[in-house]
Amino acid sequence: MTTLVFVADDHAIVREGLRRILAADASIAVVGEASNGNEVLAAVRAGGFEVLLLDLSMPGKSGVELIKQVKAERPDLRILVLSMHDEHQYAERAIRAGASGYLTKDTAAKQLVAAIARIAAGGMFITPAAAEALAARLQSPTDDLPHRRLSDREYQVLLSLAAGESITAIAERLHLSVKTVSTHKTHVLEKMSLASLADLVRYAITHKLLESPDLSE
Repeated sequence: MTTLVFVADDHAIVREGLRRILAADASIAVVGEASNGNEVLAAVRAGGFEVLLLDLSMPGKSGVELIKQVKAERPDLRILVLSMHDEHQYAERAIRAGASGYLTKDTAAKQLVAAIARIAAGGMFITPAAAEALAARLQSPTDDLPHRRLSDREYQVLLSLAAGESITAIAERLHLSVKTVSTHKTHVLEKMSLASLADLVRYAITHKLLESPDLSE
């Protein structure tokens, strides 16, 4: 039986690479692709595929918000998130939003086919490290770190600010107004009881929310 897959990533070269990886397996057929959130939603509404291979960061609606909307419109659709972000940053939020699996782009070449096969069969796919982290969270319900109280968008802004992005750059990348991003920043600092951006960066580093924090800025 052939698994029909739709590929969503805003970089054409990445989509081509994914197509080549999947073309090597006769049980998988790529039936379409999208480069932004609006195209993804249009394809989801049209149907015709069982697995959505979804980049977490695309123009327009993206990330956890997009996963939630896709699942609201097609609860049966299986979603495999493919992200540049380490699992400890977004995997838990993606799974909670409705994704069936999470892969980082640097491991996709080795694990992509197996991941699609597993989620198409009704299973979940996350690496042992991510599964261990999720299990630890379930066993520690009293763990109430401030960043876990943030909304998905606020958390996205937190990571971007901590990585050194300016408010203007974040606004452009997320297709939001500068005022909206500034408001999110204010809410993040308030919810986390932090006094400054420097405090936010220190928090992100201390709690290992960044892949490779740049301390030069």
